[in-house]
Amino acid sequence: MASAPPGSPPADIGPVPRRVSEAVHRRRWAILAVLLFSLLIVVLDNSILNVAMKTIASPAPTGLGATQSELEWAINSYTLVFAGILFTAGLLGDRLGRKKVLLFGMVVFGAGSVLSAFSGSPGELITFRAVMGFGGAFVMPATLAIIMNVFEREEQPKAIGIWAGAVGIAVAIGPVTGGVLLEHFWWGSVFLVNVPIVILAVTAMVILVPDSRDPAPGRLDPVGVLLSVVGLVLLVYGIIKGGQLADFTDPEVCGTVGGGLLTLVLFVLYERRAAHPAMDVRYFRNPAFSAAVSSIALVFFALMGTTFFVVFYTQSVRGYSPLQSGLLLLPLAAAQMFFAPRARLVVARFGARAVCTAGMLLVAATTAGFLLLDADTPIWVLEILFFTQGTAMAHIMPPATVSIMQSLPREKAGSGSAVNNTFRQVGGALGVAVLGSVLSTTYRDGISGELAAVPGLSDSARHAAGESIEATLAVADRLGPAGKALVGPASDAFVHAMHVTVIGATAVAGIAAAVVALFLPGREAAAAAPGTGRPGAEKEQAGAGA
Repeated sequence: MASAPPGSPPADIGPVPRRVSEAVHRRRWAILAVLLFSLLIVVLDNSILNVAMKTIASPAPTGLGATQSELEWAINSYTLVFAGILFTAGLLGDRLGRKKVLLFGMVVFGAGSVLSAFSGSPGELITFRAVMGFGGAFVMPATLAIIMNVFEREEQPKAIGIWAGAVGIAVAIGPVTGGVLLEHFWWGSVFLVNVPIVILAVTAMVILVPDSRDPAPGRLDPVGVLLSVVGLVLLVYGIIKGGQLADFTDPEVCGTVGGGLLTLVLFVLYERRAAHPAMDVRYFRNPAFSAAVSSIALVFFALMGTTFFVVFYTQSVRGYSPLQSGLLLLPLAAAQMFFAPRARLVVARFGARAVCTAGMLLVAATTAGFLLLDADTPIWVLEILFFTQGTAMAHIMPPATVSIMQSLPREKAGSGSAVNNTFRQVGGALGVAVLGSVLSTTYRDGISGELAAVPGLSDSARHAAGESIEATLAVADRLGPAGKALVGPASDAFVHAMHVTVIGATAVAGIAAAVVALFLPGREAAAAAPGTGRPGAEKEQAGAGA
């Protein structure tokens, strides 16, 4: 059966056999709504935490007195575990059943949320955030895999557009909810809010969501699974550590990153020869798959590295409260909510390559737009940048995700979704680590002279104060009237560091646009391709699925 470009209606080639049972087909939109709840809490949690970072950094009893590096690990412990086992979680969903894996992940995520809420120290918070990452790794690939198995091919772009648009809802709800909670409750409430959502979602899943799995998963591939976990954990850890140290030449960083890359190379070589591979690496020969995966990793590198400093710009430089900072993100969320479900219509007219390339270029332009921001820029400039950036993301994520998922056999939807999310997480971790280290190093260079001029400040205190703008402002607050002279230079140093950082982010977004323009198949090529161009596509059976 000839396939249409991702996002476009299928050609009129006669009746298409239904692959989804009638009972599941009738309740497909209710199933999607339930799945969005599980997606909501994973994205909601990270967006809430971004708003709460400043509060958690405050001394007890207001916060935990977390340092900049401890705050980074509170984020990155989640990312490390999430990215490390994401691929394995997708495989287990294909083998054991996606509904079972999804329910397991939700329960673990809920338990981790409770533990995180009542953490007594930054170390405990880091540990329990890792538990949440473990649960979240089983949630993300399962939601997308179930969508691919409850919707017919012609409706998948619409469903994935809504799935991507739900991220915009979470982006909006997260910071605003976090701001409201932080104004009325203690910092742990930003994690405890996940619990009622988990209970509601799990109850609805048990009732509505059908189970599905790969009908012929083959034998287990424990060597491949082990290599993937070890390789991803070492790689992400090295990336995070390099950002924390602001030195990617450190022996520990080089050793772990190099070890991770070597292990992943061994994984690819082993999978090419394995009789029953955990992942068929031949999928990367498909330009629609490999280009879309690479572009998602690159764009999240740019976006995560950029958004990491936005909360400090709005709260530390501009003086907005956590709630106000959350409200400032509404244009970004509104654009995603509005445009993501409609992106398929633009793709149907212009093709995935043109739409994704334009979206990537718009991300690069809006990232460069942060160069317009300083300590007293009208806030509407930031709002326009957020709205435009949300519009760009809404025209990247749905068509790129459709390209990835429709390039794979339906029964491999779990592993395909896991690859999609793994590259996104690794790209995001790289962005936070690399661009975060650029931000930190540039800021320290900019504020060091001012700190050196402060009388009575020890070398260790001076070093700690130069770690971040929050650390500098904390020292200024302790010094009383004498510390007021540090506030203006700290803001100026941060804005300069932010400008240097966004130049790097803009360059990466530009590279992503080039990758899409050069390698993602055009509309005509996709229309002419037999089937989906994926290995084994011809073996798909009309009745397989949910």
